[in-house]
Amino acid sequence: MKNLAHLASLATAIVITLCSSFSTASASDWGQFRGPEGNGVNTKAKLPVTWGEADIRWTADIPGGGWSAPIQAGNKIFLTTAVSEEVGRPKGFGRGVASMGSFSRAKPPSEAVAFEIHCLNLEDGALLWKQVVESRKPKHKIHPSNTYATETPATDGQHVYVYFASIGVVACFDLGGKEVWKREIGSFPSGNGFGTGSSLALADGMVYIQCDNDESSFLVAMDAKTGNDAWRVEREGRTSWSTPVLWSNKTRKELVVCGSGFVTSYEPKSGEVLWNLTGMGGSFTSSPATDANRIYFGNSGPGSRGPLVAVNAGASGDIDLRAGDAEQDGLAWSVRSAGPGMASPVVVNGYLYVVSSGILGCYDAETGDRVYRERLPEMSSAASSLIGTGDHVYILGEQGKTAVVKVGQDYELVAENLVEGLFWSTPAVVENQLLLRSATQLYCIGQ
Repeated sequence: MKNLAHLASLATAIVITLCSSFSTASASDWGQFRGPEGNGVNTKAKLPVTWGEADIRWTADIPGGGWSAPIQAGNKIFLTTAVSEEVGRPKGFGRGVASMGSFSRAKPPSEAVAFEIHCLNLEDGALLWKQVVESRKPKHKIHPSNTYATETPATDGQHVYVYFASIGVVACFDLGGKEVWKREIGSFPSGNGFGTGSSLALADGMVYIQCDNDESSFLVAMDAKTGNDAWRVEREGRTSWSTPVLWSNKTRKELVVCGSGFVTSYEPKSGEVLWNLTGMGGSFTSSPATDANRIYFGNSGPGSRGPLVAVNAGASGDIDLRAGDAEQDGLAWSVRSAGPGMASPVVVNGYLYVVSSGILGCYDAETGDRVYRERLPEMSSAASSLIGTGDHVYILGEQGKTAVVKVGQDYELVAENLVEGLFWSTPAVVENQLLLRSATQLYCIGQ
């Protein structure tokens, strides 16, 4: 009997070991752009509201240029960068606009750029490993404010997936830095030569890549194990910088993609179109916000703001924004001239938060009614997507100031926190800590 008990105990231990070796990302991991659900929300996190020097656990210097957001699996942090003395660091809004004259005459780099992935230790920011995914000369130039590593990687807890759209390379590594597979999907010109920015999305063993460009737009779903195409659809329209969102709503799962003037929902396993909304006008630089009932999106262009739109879970068929929400079941509501800028919106506890040109708009998520509109102090521009917890919304401005606003009916600016640097990268929430990436450093803030 003792032998049988010992064997049973041994078998149980083996099963546990095998199961742990094949574990996927924890629900607490921040494994892709804007977190597990791709919507910037973590209601369980207890992030610091105010911080100073004493609350910065560590900083890590990051070489090269990259606006990709940090991601996390367990005690590992991953980010990408493009290292080149010729290209240098990205510029902010003001300096980027001032450089437009020279940019019009600029050419792609004449020397190879090192496209790298870095793995850092969550405890102290130490570099655990790095790999040069590819070293080559990009075919296309980029705007001085953009980088050649703007696409955020993703991890499922077993592997990490990277995408460098400027050279059209997608690759998979294990968490120790060993390459598993790599493939090319093509490099294409972007709108006004700005460069690329759509991050990959990851769910249920599939890697999704939106490649809307000025030559040949498409959406592809890859098998995460092999990199082979599961399905691919050609898309109309030109460049869009939005990132696909896997929306798990009260009805089903949808892959929602914001294009140039239209938004399309696909069945994630097959690529079948579920609904298509037209009449938006312009391209997207922000990505949607989601909850169980609706998906929220909008766009804005230079000198003008586009609409802010909500679509109901379970929508189907064609939706024409110009026909109005009263005549179409799929369209929950729309608000003219209320769309976000570059910063993706976030919805928390029934309130939708949108930032454009330093102004914060709060809307009733169910009706679209504006709750308030307030200018954020000393924050004229924000490219980083908003982060929401159960109690607060975090808005990171370009110059390193984070405004913390209480979630609710009334506007309440709880705190303003400043760290040095230029910030376009979207923050990551890791347990009760906040990761902020500047043009030169990664900050870990919290206890």
